[in-house]
Amino acid sequence: MQLAAARGCFEELGARSWEARAAAELRATGMTRTGRGKAGEALTPQELEVARLAATGLSNPQIASRLFLSPRTVSSHLYHVFPKLGITSRAELRDALEALPPEPSATRL
Repeated sequence: MQLAAARGCFEELGARSWEARAAAELRATGMTRTGRGKAGEALTPQELEVARLAATGLSNPQIASRLFLSPRTVSSHLYHVFPKLGITSRAELRDALEALPPEPSATRL
């Protein structure tokens, strides 16, 4: 709990290197806030799609082209995704996405 609180403080203060260090230590303990933002937000469907494409190694312009978005919009989505997943780089995306709980399947009527 102390480490998670420290990470939150570092995030609020803008101490990115200390925040990243605390996030790495939280991941090592298995206590991440994967899939949740600082206000308990889950990834939006658009953020999830952008994150999945980025995790495959596509660039922002490539993702933008596939989703009919601007590269700047893709960048904005990733900017919001990283803290929600508790990560600091694209290299961590794949593992963070795999750690997300499975999506509820749509009920057929």
